Amino acid sequence: MLWGGRFEEEPDRIAFEFSSSLKEDILLIKEEILCGKAYAEMLCRIGIITNIELNSITEALSSIQSEYDNKLWNPDPKVFEDIHSAIETRLYELLGETAGKLRAGRSRNDQVVTSVRMWTKKSAVNIINLLSNLQNSFIKTAELHVETIIPGYTHLQHAQPVSLAHHLLAYIEMFERDKERFSSVINSADNMPLGSGALAGSTLPLDTNYLKEKLGFNSLCNNSMDAVSDRDFVIDFLNSCSIGMMHLTRFCEEIIIWSTSEWKFAKIGDSFTTGSSLMPQKKNPDIAELIRGKSARVFSNYQSVITLMKGLPLTYNRDMQEDKHSLFSSYSIYSDSLKLMKGMFETIKFDNTHLLSLMKKSTILATDAADWLVLKGIPFREAHDIVGELVKYCLKNEKGFADLTIPELKQINSQFDESVLEVFKLENSLCRKKTPGSPNPKFVKEQISTWKSILSF
Repeated sequence: MLWGGRFEEEPDRIAFEFSSSLKEDILLIKEEILCGKAYAEMLCRIGIITNIELNSITEALSSIQSEYDNKLWNPDPKVFEDIHSAIETRLYELLGETAGKLRAGRSRNDQVVTSVRMWTKKSAVNIINLLSNLQNSFIKTAELHVETIIPGYTHLQHAQPVSLAHHLLAYIEMFERDKERFSSVINSADNMPLGSGALAGSTLPLDTNYLKEKLGFNSLCNNSMDAVSDRDFVIDFLNSCSIGMMHLTRFCEEIIIWSTSEWKFAKIGDSFTTGSSLMPQKKNPDIAELIRGKSARVFSNYQSVITLMKGLPLTYNRDMQEDKHSLFSSYSIYSDSLKLMKGMFETIKFDNTHLLSLMKKSTILATDAADWLVLKGIPFREAHDIVGELVKYCLKNEKGFADLTIPELKQINSQFDESVLEVFKLENSLCRKKTPGSPNPKFVKEQISTWKSILSF
């Protein structure tokens, strides 16, 4: 233990096991070793330890990392409170009393938050890279489907024609916002708290600027009390994971719908689907469903930590060790989901033949027809009513716009003439769009080119 001098009795066994966070914070071992080495170098610079002691501490810390990596050292949560006490105990076993010098001016409070900040920055960078990889996959597919017409939906009802490429570009925008959020997380975690001690700094002349540079932080924490008690960056990370998972679930839901026998639009590769133990014909989109389902755990992790921090007085409270389970869990689920989404997406085959036949028999070009009337000088409100009557006629007679004749159209309104028949040709619908950001193939190609430049491929 890192404490105990003023206690006369040993901790209760069950209470000790209950309070141990080693199962979670063992994941911080690399950051802990890096912090330990940097701190030892700093102590040597200010004359607290000698060069010989520095070398022995650094070598011992490297040995501990190697022992752990090679499964030669696996600290027991029943014996150690956390990764800090486990490493220090092992240092004592390797070095004797020299190990105790490393703790000078350092508290678990500033030690743990430094390691968590380092881990959070590293993990946010990894997620940004995974998001970029997923964007690349979407771009490659979008490039093949600039003119693949599919129905766009509102309320899951046919709204207006779009292209599959335009649809996929919408998700690329979402993923970019996810990357921006994680970039903000990196900024919020990029302040170095080491040197704050338990809460009030140190009387030792610690060179915190050296530690900041050595550990890769942009700046120092301004207030020692805030430094050890701040977990806003953890909450930001969990919030970013939650929004990112929400975006993935939206696409998962669409893939699940698109792959049904009724839609016949998407086929997921066998390697990302499963069968049924009872029904031999089944091919289930289980990975998409599991990503959608695991989002609940990520959302609850965010809620857990923001509730954990609610009402905590300054500065450090033991409650705060519970943040790491949620942090590591959300990262694991979200990063795995990004990898699986990319893998699954790259197996999907799209075929709009069925959707195209449905659209040609539908009234999905109703807004285009209303716009055509507006260009004839009819107020949109009146044009909306006219096309509404046209839709009613089509539904009653089981026809699509493409099936209508000029005499039928003129029964509805005399303004209709031969030129409106071009509007009712589905293959012309995308090219008629005038506004930037619409599914006009010209604009979509420009967007794809821009994204390829941004993503550098």
